This record gives sequence, structure tokens and C-alpha cells, in this order.
Amino acid sequence: MDVATEQEWSEDRLHFAFGPGSDHPSELAGAIGPLAYEFVRLAEMLAGESTVRGVLQRVVDAARAAVPGADVVSVTLRTPGGYYTPVETDALATRLDEVQYELDEGPCVEATRTAGLGMTFSADLGAGLEYPRFGPAAAHLGVGSVLAVGLFPHGGDTPRMGALNVYSRKVDGLNELDRDIAFVLAAHASTALSATMASTAAELESAQLRQALSSRDVIGQAKGILMERRKVSAGEAFDTLRAASQALNIKLSKVAQTLVERRADI
Repeated sequence: MDVATEQEWSEDRLHFAFGPGSDHPSELAGAIGPLAYEFVRLAEMLAGESTVRGVLQRVVDAARAAVPGADVVSVTLRTPGGYYTPVETDALATRLDEVQYELDEGPCVEATRTAGLGMTFSADLGAGLEYPRFGPAAAHLGVGSVLAVGLFPHGGDTPRMGALNVYSRKVDGLNELDRDIAFVLAAHASTALSATMASTAAELESAQLRQALSSRDVIGQAKGILMERRKVSAGEAFDTLRAASQALNIKLSKVAQTLVERRADI
């Protein structure tokens, strides 16, 4: 990144952190740097959130604004019932996450299982090197590279409760700076999550599991309807639902719900 581009990027990010008209950004940016102060500001905002969804929405919005290569961002939560995407910046991110949940393969599920920092990365999804099934599917949806960082409010090597997922439409669209920023954002989210009322797996189950399980159940029902009526496999039924989700630009679970509710009309 050249000096002029970096300066423009820094100025744009200051508006995100403080909003227009603030007298403070220029003074503090000169002292500690605009990106550093953005993280301070984000920490202050997170401290005021008391719900899981509120914390995560702040984080995905911050990641979309602060990670230079980010096009779409989401968060994966892992509950006893499976994986779930509670917040995202774009419906495309949810579709990408759901493909990974269905295949049980991809960075957002791997990040919850990876020791250490929980960082997973692919610079060229279409090549399918890291993720032989998910990679080409993601490339078909228009995404070239991805990184995911585990969210681990309880620290250590205990199972992570989720992942921060950052997608770029470009091959090699995410570099080392993007990974560093995403990791710091994930650390902020983890700290904030640990301070919320829903900071344990049991509490997350109460807060999110009903919706997650409901979505999984309705998708399963919709697949069953398609399999019975079209005489297709489970994979083909899911592909049909996913294609409809893309065409209509609505969540896959909503497409499935409509199919289940109107099965008599179809």
C-alpha cells in the first residue's frame, strides 16, 4: 500500500470510528495512529453492548470498514446443535457460511477447531487446495479468498464458540495486514462476549440455539419435500434450495420455510 493510499484509507476509517464532525480523531490519530484509535473506539462501543447479537453486529461492521480487503463479513456461532450465522454484512456471506455448514468443510468451521489463534486462510478458493469442496463452490458464488479467526471467550485451547469470517471477491484479495486486523477484531469480540450475559455455551444455547435448530429443521423438511417430489438426492435438493436463495437474494432458511409452508400449493 503506497503512502497516499494508506493516508486516504486512514482518513476514511476515522469517519467510521468517530462519525462526521468530531474534533477528536485528528488529534488522537496523530498521537497513536488512526487504526489504533479505531480499536479503542470499538472497545468502548463493545463495552456498552449487553447482548451477543449487539456485540457481533458491531464487530462485523467494524471488520467490513477496517479490513482493507474485506467485501463481505459474517460471524459463525457454534452451539451444541451445530453452526449458525447470527450476523452478516451481506446475504452472500450467509450463503457462503451455510455451504460450509452443509459440507462440514471450510474456514469458518475449521477456525472453531484449530488450536492456537484459530486462524484459517485461503488465498485462492477456486484452486480448491485448502478446501476441495467448499473452495470451488465459493468461487462459483463470486468469492476469491477468505480468512477466518476463531472466537474464544474462555481462552486457551477450549472449543471455540465461533469465528469471524472475512471474504474477498478477489484471488489474493486478503493480505497479512488484513489477517492482523481481523485477529485484533476477533480478540475484541472475544473479550466483549465474555462480559455479556450470554457468555457460556449453555447461555448461548438459550439465546441462539432455538433459532439455529429451527433453521436446520426447516431446511431438512424442505430438502425432504424436494427429494420426495423430484426424486433427487439430498445434495441435489440442497443445491436447488441454494440456487433459489441466490436468485431471490434471501436467506436459504427463508426459502426453505416458504417451501414447507406452501407445500400444498406446489
